[in-house]
Amino acid sequence: MFDERVAAEGATRFYRPPQGYVRWRLILSWDGAAFVGWQSQPGARSVQDTLRDAVLPLVGSEAEVARPVAAGRTDAGVHAEAMTAHLDVRLGSFKPGPAQLARAINASLPPDLAVSAIEPAAPGFHARFSCTERAYVYRVLNEPQRRPLWAGRALHRSGPLDLNAMRRAAALLTGLHDFAAFATQEERQTVRDLRRLDVRRMGELTEFHVAGESFLRHMVRGLVGTLLKVGEGRLDPAQVAAILASRQRAQAGANVPPHGLYFAGAEYGERRQHRSGG
Repeated sequence: MFDERVAAEGATRFYRPPQGYVRWRLILSWDGAAFVGWQSQPGARSVQDTLRDAVLPLVGSEAEVARPVAAGRTDAGVHAEAMTAHLDVRLGSFKPGPAQLARAINASLPPDLAVSAIEPAAPGFHARFSCTERAYVYRVLNEPQRRPLWAGRALHRSGPLDLNAMRRAAALLTGLHDFAAFATQEERQTVRDLRRLDVRRMGELTEFHVAGESFLRHMVRGLVGTLLKVGEGRLDPAQVAAILASRQRAQAGANVPPHGLYFAGAEYGERRQHRSGG
């Protein structure tokens, strides 16, 4: 119903809202534990539908607002620290003024989802198609004993992790490669440009910071699962190159659980939207 109208001027593509609508740009954060992910699914609780339902009381009817679009489609259980999204609303239908919009929407949202910023989108902006880089952080609580405050927020690994070995393996994965060995049930072409794969120790956490223009299904979780095998001494760093070249998913480490993964930010060329160092 709300198809994008795309016009090309030289090498630049512009994405416009439907006629009579205005596009708003939002930054969202959420706890993914109780969501099936961003994407709407029949009979399930998605971030996309929850946000739209919260906006409806502010505009009056479903015809006044389109389904929101995000920079990325997160899976069930994945969190977001700074997800960029856009929302097309019929011109003049928002009752609160721009300064009050974030507060008004948040008043209708559940505690596990919030709008941290909202503003009119620049001409031609599209949350998904204008995005030039997406960043994720995967957090591992690397302590002998579990910490209840990190339950559902970080994967627990009690044994030691060799950071230097994981960094050597990460260096072999960074760049333009065919990442079929790290993707799950992927039907698209599997070549991707992995721009950043950093392993950092942050207090009690070991963090994996990942960035690229786009990712394959479960690719980040497969990369982290493989690097953890290296860190635990179950895989030599040099073997990672052979795994990458094999294009065989069975050769790489298992996908780590979703609860340690965070969408950390999106970049659109004109400015960064990263909240953390992801």
